[in-house]
Amino acid sequence: MKILLVSPFDFTFPGGVNEHILHLDAEFRKRGHATRVLTPRSLGEDEQDDGHFIKLGTAVPIPANGSTARITLSPFVSGKVKDLLQREQFDVVHLHEPLAPALPLLVLLHSRTINVGTFHAARSHNLGYLYGKPILAHFFSKLHGRIAVSPAALEFVSRYFPGHYELIPNGIDIDLFRPDVPPLEQFAGRPTILFVGRYNESRKGFKHLLEALALVQREFPAVQLIVVGPGDPRRFQWLIERHGLSAHLRFVGPVAPQDLPRYYATCDVFCSPATGRESFGIVLLEAMASGKPVVATDIRGYRYVVRHGVEGLLVERKNPEALALALVHLLADRELRQHLGQAGRRRAECFSWAVIADQTLAYYDRLRAVAARKPAVPVPRPSITRIPLRGWFGGERT
Repeated sequence: MKILLVSPFDFTFPGGVNEHILHLDAEFRKRGHATRVLTPRSLGEDEQDDGHFIKLGTAVPIPANGSTARITLSPFVSGKVKDLLQREQFDVVHLHEPLAPALPLLVLLHSRTINVGTFHAARSHNLGYLYGKPILAHFFSKLHGRIAVSPAALEFVSRYFPGHYELIPNGIDIDLFRPDVPPLEQFAGRPTILFVGRYNESRKGFKHLLEALALVQREFPAVQLIVVGPGDPRRFQWLIERHGLSAHLRFVGPVAPQDLPRYYATCDVFCSPATGRESFGIVLLEAMASGKPVVATDIRGYRYVVRHGVEGLLVERKNPEALALALVHLLADRELRQHLGQAGRRRAECFSWAVIADQTLAYYDRLRAVAARKPAVPVPRPSITRIPLRGWFGGERT
């Protein structure tokens, strides 16, 4: 097949949606399919087409779901999108966050082939979907297939656009994240908890983990919390000083993807105390694939990935005492850590990118077979209306 993968997000910045696209792209190409990837370009970057990646429209930062979405709002690349689709004649166009402006909408406007949309986000509400529904319904109707990456994502989007959704989750590189990766020697010899993520974002719940750490260190005076990801520790300095946590914290900052598995290998327990608006929990899969037990909050997106008492422990969100109790329980029980870690690895293998790619390709085939039996029906163009942009988007990496 000839497949176009479309992202509304600038690929210069890491994010879960773009990682999803990159892994699908690599797996599809391994199987002999011809793929291309369409994304916005960064500010100051030229439009380009290197034969694989196409970059059209300048990305701008927009606050979204407690994070920042870098998307293009320009309608002026419409003609270039139309020319691309007419020239390439793709068998399948697969759009990620297909109702996000502007690139996915322009592709849907001009596409005359099988259109598949994957919905990644999960949140309490979306003003863009709410107020833009009269016009977005037209674009939604052009999707021959719809995928949700988790029950939380499905519940969210179907609230505004009901219909059938195929459940095909995010994946994990089980060759990169695995139990036999060597740990980092500089952190050895102490009970170790790991956090990975953008800890300055309130929805990540990092302050609750710090409050929990203050309780954990009473039982394990040598405990350390390694913090991997972008953020500013000074934002939490008052809390660190209040509880005397300086000696227990190691702020690493962002690390290269190829180095991240060694941090998982170093920890005894992985913890993600997110308070909500997480559709899936990729970091949970990374820890599980690494053979590590997980302590996470009992939110909808996480509940789909980690089963309480099987691969990890799920606790009430925004509850430092519950977090601390679960962490102490696992730090004190080596046998339980090993049992949960082994179960996590087995479950993570079900989410390997090879499995996810096969499920996605099988869905393409079913949609193409259905389309081949149906006559083409023209879809009327929508009238133009103004749509508020604030609150439109989902998050990126989770």
